[in-house]
Amino acid sequence: MVLLSDPDLFGRFAERVARFSGTAQFLIYMTVFIVAWLLWNTLAPKDLQFDPYTFTFLTLLLSLQASYAAPFILLAQNRQADRDRVGLEEDRQRAAAAKADTEYLAREIAALRIALGEVATRDFVRSELQRLLEEQRSDDKPRRKRERVGSSPWTSPTPPTTTGSAG
Repeated sequence: MVLLSDPDLFGRFAERVARFSGTAQFLIYMTVFIVAWLLWNTLAPKDLQFDPYTFTFLTLLLSLQASYAAPFILLAQNRQADRDRVGLEEDRQRAAAAKADTEYLAREIAALRIALGEVATRDFVRSELQRLLEEQRSDDKPRRKRERVGSSPWTSPTPPTTTGSAG
């Protein structure tokens, strides 16, 4: 039998049985079957009843169904636990990789902060430029005063004198 030779195929079959036995559809089918069994064996003529009042055969069938359903359910749960275990291991690996990435990025950010501490910031450059501009302005004031002393806009320039005879 192909079903018995391939454990994965049998496992999928067991999962289908377990999945179906946990549905509302299965419960409705079982309820209709049991009610029909009970009604037939209580209301039908005595010669057509195949399971008298104690319903021994129905009890046997339900016990048989339960004895097969339980291992199918356990097998399906084991397969699900195996899948969950693999998924958890993958999640653990992803979390470890994410943690390593985060730690790497944190180290890089720390290195950048240290490097930025050694690099001139915009405010530092601005303050240095302001200081240099003020120094230059203060150095230019005495020079401008000296230039103004020699030629004032309020004094008229002296005309050049010519030497020679008129005539």
